[in-house]
Amino acid sequence: MKQRLTTIIFALLAACQAMSQTTVSGIVTDGKDPLAGANVFIIGTIDGCLTDSLGRFSFHTSKTGEMTLRATYIGYEDGTLTTSKTTDLLIRMREKATAIDEVVVTASTYHFGKSDNFKTMDALDVVMAGNSCGDIVAALQSLPGTQQVGENGKLYVRGGSEDECQTFVNGMHVLMPYSTNVENNAVRGRFSPFLFKGIHFSLGGYDGEYGQALSSVLPMETTDVATGDKLGVSASLVNWYAGGTKAFERSCLSFNADYTSMGLYNRLFPDRYEWTHPYRKLSGEAQYKSELSASSVLKTYVGYDLTTVGQHAGERRLSLREHNIYACATLKTSLGSGYSLFAGMAGSAVLSDIDDALAPGDHYHNLRNEAHMKAEVRKVFSPVLKMAAGAEEYIRHSNKRYDTDGYRLDYRLTGTHIDAQLRIVPRLFLSLSARAEHTDFDGRWLLMPRTTLSYVPNSRFQLSAMLGQYSQTGDDDLMAISQRRLPQSTARHAIVSGQYSTGKTLLRIEPYYKKYRRLPLMSDGTCTANGFGTSRGLDIFVEDHSLAKNLTTTLSYSFNDSERLYRDDTALRTPDFASRHNLRLTAKYAVGKTIIGLAESYASGRVFPNGTTPHYNSIDANITWLASEKIIVYASLNNILGRTNIFRFNTDGTPVTAARDRFFYIGIFVSLKNNKAYDISNF
Repeated sequence: MKQRLTTIIFALLAACQAMSQTTVSGIVTDGKDPLAGANVFIIGTIDGCLTDSLGRFSFHTSKTGEMTLRATYIGYEDGTLTTSKTTDLLIRMREKATAIDEVVVTASTYHFGKSDNFKTMDALDVVMAGNSCGDIVAALQSLPGTQQVGENGKLYVRGGSEDECQTFVNGMHVLMPYSTNVENNAVRGRFSPFLFKGIHFSLGGYDGEYGQALSSVLPMETTDVATGDKLGVSASLVNWYAGGTKAFERSCLSFNADYTSMGLYNRLFPDRYEWTHPYRKLSGEAQYKSELSASSVLKTYVGYDLTTVGQHAGERRLSLREHNIYACATLKTSLGSGYSLFAGMAGSAVLSDIDDALAPGDHYHNLRNEAHMKAEVRKVFSPVLKMAAGAEEYIRHSNKRYDTDGYRLDYRLTGTHIDAQLRIVPRLFLSLSARAEHTDFDGRWLLMPRTTLSYVPNSRFQLSAMLGQYSQTGDDDLMAISQRRLPQSTARHAIVSGQYSTGKTLLRIEPYYKKYRRLPLMSDGTCTANGFGTSRGLDIFVEDHSLAKNLTTTLSYSFNDSERLYRDDTALRTPDFASRHNLRLTAKYAVGKTIIGLAESYASGRVFPNGTTPHYNSIDANITWLASEKIIVYASLNNILGRTNIFRFNTDGTPVTAARDRFFYIGIFVSLKNNKAYDISNF
C-alpha cells in the first residue's frame, strides 16, 4: 500500500511538472532563407534545441513570462529575441562580417609551408618534387607564369628577365640568391628548403612593402624557435649534408654544412663538356632565434658559399671561384594598443674571380656588396582596417676589373611605403599601397601607387583585380656605362585573378598585362633609358585530389605574348628568354610507404635572331620510400626519353644544349635526433 502511494505521488508530481512546462517554437532565418542547425536556447537556462532542415525549433521550458532567446550559427552574428510569446517566433540572424585579419587574398601568389591556403608545400615536398632535386627554384618552376630557360635555371616570370624576380629572407633583400656555374649550365637556389616555414611566391601585384622587382618577388620566412634538439644527415651521388639544432628554454641555435661535388658523378656518367676541375661547392649556414618575450622574436641568419669549377672550352681553360655570403637579423615585437614593429638589417657580398673568362690569359674580377636596412610599423585599427608604414635604405657597391679595364660603382636607394587594407562590405576587400623611391644618382622621387580589390564571398571562391606600378634600377654594368645617369625602369601590372576550391580541387585562372617603360637600351655605345615593351598572357593552375585515392595531380599552363626593345635590340621583338606556351603536368601516387611521381614538361620554341629553337620536352620520374620513421630514400630520373633539348643558339648558329640529356639522382635522408626523417634539418 505504501509503495502504491509513493508511485501515485510521483505520477502526480510528474503530471504537474508537465502541465507547468511551456512549448517554445518558431523559425530562424537569415532574412531570406531558413537556417538549419542553428542553436536556439533561453538565456539563463539549459532549455533549447537545434533547428531542423527548415529552420524550425520547438522545445519545452518551465520558464514563464518574458524570456530572452539567443540563436547561434557559424558564420553569423548571434541573434536575440526578447518576448512574452512562446509560439510563431521569428529570429533573424545577420551574416558575420569577416575581420580584415581573417581573410587571405591569394591572387597571383602561391603559398608554401605553414599556410591556411589550399596550395601548400613543405620542405620535404620541395626536396622531392619532380625534377627539383632539392632546389627551391626548380620546384617553383612547376607553377604557372614561370618560363623554361634551361641554360641557366633561374626564375623567369611572365615574360620578364631573370633579374626582375627578387628574393627576400625574413623580409630582407638577398643580393644573389643563386649559386654560380659556368655558362650554359643551370644554377640552383642557394638556400636549403629546410630553413623555411613559409614561401610566398608572388607572380605580380605585390604590395608596397616590396620594391626593386619589376615582375615578381619570392619572400621566404625562416622557421620559428625550435622546442627540441634535432640532428640529421643526408648523402647522394652529388652532395653530402649534415645539420642540426640545439634548443634552449626560449631560444635555439642551428647549423648545417653541405658539400657538393660533381667529380664522382662525372666519372660515372660523363657529359658533353671537358672539365679541368669538377663543379664543387662548400656551404655553411647558421641561425640563432630567441623569443625575447611573449610578443618579441629575434631571428638571425648567416650563410656562406664557396664555389669552384674549371672547364676546357676551345683554347680557354676557364677557372671560376666565387664567394657568396649573406647575413640578416630581424626583430618583431608588439608595441601595445594594436601596434607592432618590424626592424631588420641584412648584408650581402659576392666575390667572383674567373681566369680565361672570354679569351686565353684574361682575368675577370668582380666584388658586389649590399647593405639593406628596414623598419615598419603595423597597426590593426579595427576589424575593418589595418595599416602599415615603413622605410628602408639600400647601400650598394660594385668593383669590377677585366684585365686593365673596369669600374667602381656606389649608390644609395631610399624607399618608403604605406599600405592600408580595408573591408568595404562583409565580402569586399580593398588594399591600397603607395611606394616612393629615391636614388642619389637621379635626385628625384618616384611614386608608385598599387591597389587590389578582392571579392571573397566564402572560403571556396575569390575574385581579385590588381593594378600597380613597380620599379628597378639597372644592373651594375649598365649603370657604370651610363655613369650613374640611367633612371629606374618601370613596369605597370594589371591582373585579374579568379580562384575556386573545393575540398579536393583547386582551380585558378589569371589573365595579366604588363607595360614596361624606361628599359635599358644600348645606342651607339651609350646606354639610354629609351627601351620599352609589353607582356600579356594567361595562367591556369589546377590541383586535384579526387581522381583516385592517394593520387594528386596538377596542371600548370601559361600563355605569354611579349615583346620589347631592350639592351642590344635594334627593333621591337620577342625576348629570347620568353616562350609562348609552357605546360607542366604532374601526378603523385602514394602506395603504403612509397610515393611515386611523374611529371611532363613542355615549352614552345624560343625566338633568336638566328633561328627559333625546337620545343622543349622532358618526362621526369621520381620515387620516395619511407624506409623507417627516421630514414627516407629518394631517387629521380630526369628526361627519361633522353631528348636533346636545344636551349638557345650561339652567335655562330651552333645550338646550346644541356651538359647531359638525362640526370639520375639518388639520396638518403636520415634523422639522428628525432622520430621523423623530414625533421633532419627543420630549423
